[in-house]
Amino acid sequence: MIKIAVCGAGGKMGANILQLLKDDSEAVAACGIDPRVFDAVGITVFSSFKDITEKPDVIIDFSSPAVLEDELDYAVKNNVPAVIGSTGFTAEQLELINRAAKKVAVFRTANFSLGVNLLCELVKRAAETLGEKFDIEIIEKHHSQKIDAPSGTAIMLADSANSAFADKKPYVNGREGICGKRLNEIGMHAVRGGTIVGEHEVLFCGEDEIVTLSHSARSKKVFAAGAIKAAKWLAGKSAGLYDMKDLLGDF
Repeated sequence: MIKIAVCGAGGKMGANILQLLKDDSEAVAACGIDPRVFDAVGITVFSSFKDITEKPDVIIDFSSPAVLEDELDYAVKNNVPAVIGSTGFTAEQLELINRAAKKVAVFRTANFSLGVNLLCELVKRAAETLGEKFDIEIIEKHHSQKIDAPSGTAIMLADSANSAFADKKPYVNGREGICGKRLNEIGMHAVRGGTIVGEHEVLFCGEDEIVTLSHSARSKKVFAAGAIKAAKWLAGKSAGLYDMKDLLGDF
């Protein structure tokens, strides 16, 4: 049985992960990490990684970039693989992840949905096929409590499209005022409102035609299930930085 430590156990994603683990025959929630003190989740919740008393087999983190340094420090010192689902990291924090992955297995992706990762592949194929004659615009929609924009998934999609152009297209986040004519860019636009789980549209806008590729998540469970699958896959892996392409390649 794989023992999983859930970082952000008191959050919505944490709740979904804990709920799914209750009926899992291969993995169990060993403990939670969350600065909020509560006992409603049915497991021991520690306020920080420094307080953990029982070593888990793997960490799943959907909390906040604020805990990243302590998390990676714990993971490296105790040789515990980490599945990181948070977004909004700075360049310095991404470098911390890269350095930690040289010593311990780290799985990082902006989206654990199989459908979204398929969408990334389709976006890349579309960009390769349609080429420079089609302008690329990305629209992402999330709930009102999401703190970073554009979403990590929107950036994933932009990177997928840009890979067809040797990553030469700059990203423009929204437009306002007299911004001039559109140049050779990828536009990204963020919508925040209500309880939208996550919706992404990639528009390829050509002369007299538009190709739209999209994905809509109706529940956070799809991300929780993907994270648990990643945790099971990552447990016991050697040091390295892994993502959904590595996981899907084994299925």
